[in-house]
Amino acid sequence: MPKASELKRGMVVDIDGVPHAVKSVEAKSPSSRGASTLYKFRFTNLQTGQKLDESYKSDDYLKEADYVREAVQFSYKDGDNYIFMNTENFSQYEVNGDTIEDLLGYITEGLEGMTALIMDGVLLSIELPQSVDMEVVDTVPGIKGSSATGRTKPAKLVTGLEVQVPEYLEIGEVIRINTSTGKFMSRA
Repeated sequence: MPKASELKRGMVVDIDGVPHAVKSVEAKSPSSRGASTLYKFRFTNLQTGQKLDESYKSDDYLKEADYVREAVQFSYKDGDNYIFMNTENFSQYEVNGDTIEDLLGYITEGLEGMTALIMDGVLLSIELPQSVDMEVVDTVPGIKGSSATGRTKPAKLVTGLEVQVPEYLEIGEVIRINTSTGKFMSRA
């Protein structure tokens, strides 16, 4: 059973018998002496998709949900559903696009390094790798000599995701994106 202070984004806990994924964590340290740090969480109910905001003290225990982690790869899209394949036994899991809506900008065909959270044979959620490499498909032309400045410009990636990139990048370049922050890391 993890403490509230040990929970990270993407972990799944059991709240009133229902699995909830941690979407965001915010720590608040009180100014008075002796008071414990409060952690404010935003959870997503993995069965209904509803959001839940809760606050816990740092030493409060939460029950971890009973699920299995499996390495998967994105296979294809079928209507509104996305099909993922287990990389070891080739079994397939189907999930509605609404369930993984905030992850879709990072998922490309053949993307590996993802982990599926499976409960009772049903795919609940997907955990992305720390970073993904994607091609820039649209941005304003690069400016020569701008590598010394820290200015950025918007760039559209192959999945439709828009990120801020340095001014010197051109269309067609492959860049690395941090999946937890959604920010540009480097050229790939």
